[in-house]
Amino acid sequence: MSTQEPPATFEVGRDGTTLRGEEAGEGPAVLLLHGLTATRRYVVHGSRLLERAGYRVVQHDARGHGASSPAPAPDRYDYDELAADAVAVLDALGIERAALIGQSMGSATAVAVALRHPERVRALAIVTPAHRGHPSPDLDRWDARAAGLERGGPEGFLEALGPLTLSERYRDAVRTVILQRLGRHDHPQAVADALRAIPRSAAFDGMEALEGVAVPTVVVGSRDDADPDHPVAVAEEYVRRIPGARYLIEEPGESPLAWRGGALSRALLPLLEETS
Repeated sequence: MSTQEPPATFEVGRDGTTLRGEEAGEGPAVLLLHGLTATRRYVVHGSRLLERAGYRVVQHDARGHGASSPAPAPDRYDYDELAADAVAVLDALGIERAALIGQSMGSATAVAVALRHPERVRALAIVTPAHRGHPSPDLDRWDARAAGLERGGPEGFLEALGPLTLSERYRDAVRTVILQRLGRHDHPQAVADALRAIPRSAAFDGMEALEGVAVPTVVVGSRDDADPDHPVAVAEEYVRRIPGARYLIEEPGESPLAWRGGALSRALLPLLEETS
């Protein structure tokens, strides 16, 4: 496929759910995994640098998100299901091994796949992790976000977030992005169900489990003034725990690397090149 052609769409059925996604480019496979309440657009944010660099880029909307269909039951959103969905996409597209790039929820999913199916993972990029290997200690907060989305759509979700604690220079942009990405879901109730269920699950068994990651890994952090929901201390612990992991973070005063798709893709090219 020429890198100038539009991405080809696909559908993968698993466990009563249809996962919808797209792929573009030729070469070693890269699977993108997005965060909770996001869609496949929000990993490299529309950048096509990776496919132009010679990679087959595959991305799908997680169950209940974007164009993918809801799970068969409200409690069928957890990291076991998300990891199995990722492997099902690789299987359906005939991909034996891939580099996994995951953001937030997607980063925890990527780690789960790397721990459970190491033979399927060539390299791992963990972008703005927040998961600590156990259910969230603040489930009321997630339940309130779900209720806000059910009650008032994207605006209701934003209201349930309460005052944003990030630096004032980023607040308007973050509010705009939240409203835009929540408007991209075909099944908002499924996203609300995921908001309740996923924080109650664990992708792996405690932070100690990260020591079992056995593939080349890059961790991308973000500074707390811009992204307090993904604490820099968690990213730093991932780096300490994962053998040989390397760390990337924006320079002080810059917007988060994770928010800049082209810059993020370019920063991850050395990992992809050395493991292709």
